[in-house]
Amino acid sequence: MSDFENPPGFVVRTEAQKAAWDNGFRLELGVDDGWLHYGSTTAPGSLWIAGTSAHGPWHFSVDHSGVATEMGSVPTSSVSGPGLRTFMVVTLAHLHAALDRVYKLAVSLPDAPLTRFHTKTALLPRMTEAERLVIQRIGQDMFRDALMDYWGARCPITGIAEPALLRASHIVPWSDCTDVKRLDVHNGLLLSTLWDAAFDKGLVSFADDGCTLVSPQLGDMARRALTLDTAPPLRGLRDAHRANLALHRARHGFTLTRT
Repeated sequence: MSDFENPPGFVVRTEAQKAAWDNGFRLELGVDDGWLHYGSTTAPGSLWIAGTSAHGPWHFSVDHSGVATEMGSVPTSSVSGPGLRTFMVVTLAHLHAALDRVYKLAVSLPDAPLTRFHTKTALLPRMTEAERLVIQRIGQDMFRDALMDYWGARCPITGIAEPALLRASHIVPWSDCTDVKRLDVHNGLLLSTLWDAAFDKGLVSFADDGCTLVSPQLGDMARRALTLDTAPPLRGLRDAHRANLALHRARHGFTLTRT
């Protein structure tokens, strides 16, 4: 027997539809035992929403395995839902914020950026160096867009959110990767310009717990500019990030000695 009214009442249906629509899930796929089912033309995976009142709590369930894993900051619901994992939020505002995160993860996690890249470049020529550079630029732009979604358009170290001051940093360089890794957000960090330059040149790296590692070649003025004494650990790392960071540390001769 469902925990929710089946079919949902008008207010619950209206608010759920608005939350889904506003956050990229605009395909209505019916009702499953009290759960309103939605899909997207731009993001993989399905979403189900249920509630007993517009005042909350609200429950949502996802079937995208990557999203299910990376929504860990949202409490898990005690109600069993139709997706791989079901979450609960207290208010409608929290539901909108959570669904925004669901959508941005769905469009940025593997293999969504890679699929978009292959679709956009499938018919483009690759014979000359100029043509290959066009392909590379498309891929780099898509990678940046994916990192902006994944990291919430904010440098996780400095908190800087001005797009002009953010750089899409490959952990393992583009030239050393296949397309699969080039477009993988777990092979990237969204860093402010100074941190990006230091990371790219191997003057800083990160331990598996996100703590900053510093090269002895980094001068005192640069250390102060990076505010290394107060820089927080890099939060939100997954095992795939850690595997790539291990390659970055090896490439630049880091040991696991911190600042």
